[in-house]
Amino acid sequence: MDWSMEVNGGSSKEMPGFLTRVWQGIISIFAMVKSCFRGFFERVWKLGKDDPRRVVHSLKVGLALTLVSLFYFMRPLYDGVGGMAIWAVMTVVVVFEYSVGATLSKGLNRGFATLLAGSLAVGVHELASLSGDKSEPIILGISVFLQATVFTFLRFFPTIKTRYDYGAMIFILTFSLVSVSGYRVDKLLEMAHQRLSTILIGSALCVLVSMLVCPVWAGEDLHNLIAKNLDKLAASVEGVVAENFKEGEGEEEGEINEENPSVLGYKCVLNSKPTEEALANFARWEPAHGPFGFRHPWKQYLKIGMAARYCAYSLEALNACTNSDSQAAQELTQHLKAVCTKVGHVSSDLLLDLSSTVKKMTTSSHTDLLVAQLNIAVQELQLALKILSNPLPVHVSIPDIVLIATVASLTVEISARVEDVAEAVEELSRIAHFKTETAEENKQKAATIKALADSDGPHVAIHVDSL
Repeated sequence: MDWSMEVNGGSSKEMPGFLTRVWQGIISIFAMVKSCFRGFFERVWKLGKDDPRRVVHSLKVGLALTLVSLFYFMRPLYDGVGGMAIWAVMTVVVVFEYSVGATLSKGLNRGFATLLAGSLAVGVHELASLSGDKSEPIILGISVFLQATVFTFLRFFPTIKTRYDYGAMIFILTFSLVSVSGYRVDKLLEMAHQRLSTILIGSALCVLVSMLVCPVWAGEDLHNLIAKNLDKLAASVEGVVAENFKEGEGEEEGEINEENPSVLGYKCVLNSKPTEEALANFARWEPAHGPFGFRHPWKQYLKIGMAARYCAYSLEALNACTNSDSQAAQELTQHLKAVCTKVGHVSSDLLLDLSSTVKKMTTSSHTDLLVAQLNIAVQELQLALKILSNPLPVHVSIPDIVLIATVASLTVEISARVEDVAEAVEELSRIAHFKTETAEENKQKAATIKALADSDGPHVAIHVDSL
């Protein structure tokens, strides 16, 4: 009896501690769940805040699905399409994309592919049915094999892969479904007609909602992306050149400050090729909108992007060049600092002018002047190299010479790539018939360029006697 009381008494004493631990565990679980939900909603809020068009797109998809569901909710509409109304719902789900061009691309591909494949499948079925019951499945099987083989191989062609890959896939799917299911269906023509009608209804509804409710144009996004990349490249050109000749201020000498956004801006240009190609492909499907007329030269934007990436490649190489620890190399670098910095400065000004041309879709009267200034700056850099190398200081080593020559040649290469960008933008302005700048805009740009030219000062004299 005493032993049982001691046990019960011990248990009663331990129970409060046990309950406390349980309660603390429950509280920690609730805190963890709360933290997870809070982090999730913060990410959702940030995603919508960064681009509110994403929220609008989600609402548009919900609206399109609600409208297409009326074919099930309303008896007259359901009787008109029969049990095939589900194909309209499926079409909205797979066709509705973020931009108008992407939605049009998928919708037209799906509609035409369904029409062609359905018509061909019905024709093959009728031909097979005339050959007799024994030969019919053989003919249908051979036709499915041939069309699947041919159109799958065609999907490897670059042009078809880029623009019509989805249509080729839908063609294979529709032909196979109609051919195979038609073998056991008596009213094949009626079934094909209903399926085609519902798919066309779903595609048309997607296109209408995408174009009429807060449209997102792929062409406009491509236009803005190219202009933004030129701005980033302009900041990077001046930043990388300046950082390469910068004396150590709290950092190791010769170390590029990669925390500087202006230095890393060119990396966005290097990584933008897939986005540019996708936007250009979708932009070709879009009708005329805003300042972009019919048959706008979207391919030319890809040429500008390619020229900008070539410039970014040179910046990547220059960014990888670090100054030598040799005192002689540092002295040589300091003598080239002024001319190289000037090349980077003028190159940056030219890229900013080109970005303004693309943004405003107006031809600039100062582009030629900036190109001439860039050529003069490059000639000064080449002259400085000749002065430094004739004769070379005795205490300068071969690695130092290679380093300085590499930095100077990459700077000249960057200026050449910038001129390629200028030629691509000039061709775009000619093909797209950009407007001419107004007198006020010309006056403002002239004042800006004059101030920049005055800030450069007189040409820097290069002296090597001290070396």
